Amino acid sequence: MKGTPSSASHRTILVTGGAGFVGSNLALRLKAQWPKSRVIALDNLSRRGSELNPPRLLEGGVEFVKGDVRNPDDLALKGVSPDLILECSAEPSVLAGYGDSTLYMVQTNLMGTVNCLELARKTRADVLFLSTSRVYPLAALNSLHFRETESRFEFEPSQTVVGASEKGVSEDFPLGGSRTLYGATKLASELLIWEYHDAFGVRSLVNRCGVIAGPWQMGKTDQGVFTHWVASAHFNKPLRYIGWGGTGKQVRDLLHIDDLADLVMIQLAGFGKLAGRVFNVGGGPSSSLSLLETTRLCEEIVGKKLDVGPAQEERPGDVKWYVTDNARVSEATGWRPTRSPKDTLRSIHDWMSSNEPLVSKIFK
Repeated sequence: MKGTPSSASHRTILVTGGAGFVGSNLALRLKAQWPKSRVIALDNLSRRGSELNPPRLLEGGVEFVKGDVRNPDDLALKGVSPDLILECSAEPSVLAGYGDSTLYMVQTNLMGTVNCLELARKTRADVLFLSTSRVYPLAALNSLHFRETESRFEFEPSQTVVGASEKGVSEDFPLGGSRTLYGATKLASELLIWEYHDAFGVRSLVNRCGVIAGPWQMGKTDQGVFTHWVASAHFNKPLRYIGWGGTGKQVRDLLHIDDLADLVMIQLAGFGKLAGRVFNVGGGPSSSLSLLETTRLCEEIVGKKLDVGPAQEERPGDVKWYVTDNARVSEATGWRPTRSPKDTLRSIHDWMSSNEPLVSKIFK
């Protein structure tokens, strides 16, 4: 299934969360690769930095509509009958709802999905849903065994939890237990997607994405941590290693946004064969970094020494280690990520350096 045709299988595409990091990049890739398709990006512009994306969307031939997935009337665009909904809208912070109201997050992440599914049911649209690795429960992830090395927590080969190995976390990992409010809304959305799939014939596909990074991400501590690290290094902002003893040895894998776009194009080209499936999607073991290793890479890329102090506080939703097992999606599509962590961090820094007047107000 590797490779994509030059002509589109979908002619009218609605990208929700279309001015966000993932949505805007995917919308632009769709329009660039399928120029005859109509691509519409819908976003309420509530996320910091999203206001920078409508001009670049319009320049790339993508239509932009300011609207909110929480409002069905905003999705019912006059004269538009999408045959694909790329559902990228979300309140993506793992800390959302802790210490403040849960309503915006729940209404956006869950009711927004319901509204998209209702639209898909009416227009017979396909749905590609961007879910998250955060659907996997915290206690099970943190019960895994690790050994501490000089720079990271390393996965121990002998484990008893199904779906966890040196290759990472697979789709077979158990789902019982709590997973953060954010993760719960995304898992609930997944369950509703399969009900619409079976009850109404809404063809759907779910990607459970790990950490995604790259240019045009407005990263911060609770979402987009690798971009936050590069930005802090570039703009001389303080950094801290939070949790797990303040050592910075917690590990995540990262996926370049262009690698994700490569996969999405392959999936859309073969949507009929892939509909009804769930895939874990991430950088994998070779693209995993601890925060300590991220600091060292940033020092090399930015060309300065970073002073990163420990913080003993613990935050809701923190995990010691998460790496994606891509075996299932690679077997189904032939896709594998090609950009290294260094490639990804360098691309972020190059983008920041080239657009400093534009992005400095976001990161400073």
